[in-house]
Amino acid sequence: MKTKFETIQSKIETIASERSAWARGVKDYALELMENLENNPSLIDEFNDGMPIREKDLLSGASDWVAYSYGGCSSIYNQDIAERLCTPSELKKARQGERNPNANEDWLQCQARALGQACRLVLLAAKLA
Repeated sequence: MKTKFETIQSKIETIASERSAWARGVKDYALELMENLENNPSLIDEFNDGMPIREKDLLSGASDWVAYSYGGCSSIYNQDIAERLCTPSELKKARQGERNPNANEDWLQCQARALGQACRLVLLAAKLA
């Protein structure tokens, strides 16, 4: 029998759309957030005993997703972020992350937006589990 934690990971795999590079990247971030939770065995026990997953638990002490991203809790290199979130043509246009993704964000801000969506995906999967 699967634990609730394993069920949530399976739900993320099944409900996450993989129709775009962005969606695949968000799913990868969601699975990464779950892996980070795995490093805290006391939280895993609490989740398996019925405590809901909260955004606060996923943030690992950061105040928000921007702080999480800029604090180095996920990818820190522009190229790594761009490769995770872009199609090959977008990656080429962004020169492998040398150019900002758009006029309003740098790559760490873009990652923070994707992490926020990944958090919502984890919380939805947890409700469905």
